[in-house]
Amino acid sequence: MTNDSFPAGTGAGTGVRGGGGALPFVPPDADLAGLAAAAASCRGCELADLPDTRTVFGEGNPRARLVLVGEQPGDVEDRRGRPFVGPAGKLLDRALADAGIDRAEAYVTNAVKHFRYRRNGGPRRIHQTPDARQVTACRPWLAAELNRIRPRLVVLLGATAGQALLGPSFRVTKMRGRLLPGPPGSDAQLIATLHPSAVLRVEPTTRDEVYAGFVHDLELAERTLAGMTG
Repeated sequence: MTNDSFPAGTGAGTGVRGGGGALPFVPPDADLAGLAAAAASCRGCELADLPDTRTVFGEGNPRARLVLVGEQPGDVEDRRGRPFVGPAGKLLDRALADAGIDRAEAYVTNAVKHFRYRRNGGPRRIHQTPDARQVTACRPWLAAELNRIRPRLVVLLGATAGQALLGPSFRVTKMRGRLLPGPPGSDAQLIATLHPSAVLRVEPTTRDEVYAGFVHDLELAERTLAGMTG
């Protein structure tokens, strides 16, 4: 594919197989369906070795003007094989509707395509945040998705998504709720906000306020798209 504005990166580092992470597994000329099929066989990092997990690729409108990027699939997403279908996904759906955004017109994905978890002596799988090596290893898949879709706007849901595209210095608290430039050569702009799971974790006494702030950030995305041509 030519004119790829979102660089894949090299993925070099401890824990990244072959020095290239997922890059050797990404077919250069595949469409989104081909990418999803290839990702199912990715062995670019150690998360592929976790038992009872699967690759959860992005889904949505292949010509979306808006792409939403989260952290990684959760337990429900891993079991169903689809992004943002668990509790955080339900909250995201509600917030998108409140902001005037139709999820069916967008594309949703994650920075990391496998569910990283630990067990605490029982059957329950407990979420663990992907580390920087795993985010770097999986970045070629995210870059490939964005380069196929070529969105006008990318919403970064949380720190991991932001770090995947903007580097390790990204902080949600410093960069959320405003337009950020995309990579050089890209027409896309970025907006950072909370991950919907962060809204679910706050105390009930402040959850409505935090949720309103989340919707406010998504409303900025809706207004930005409305003002764009093409």
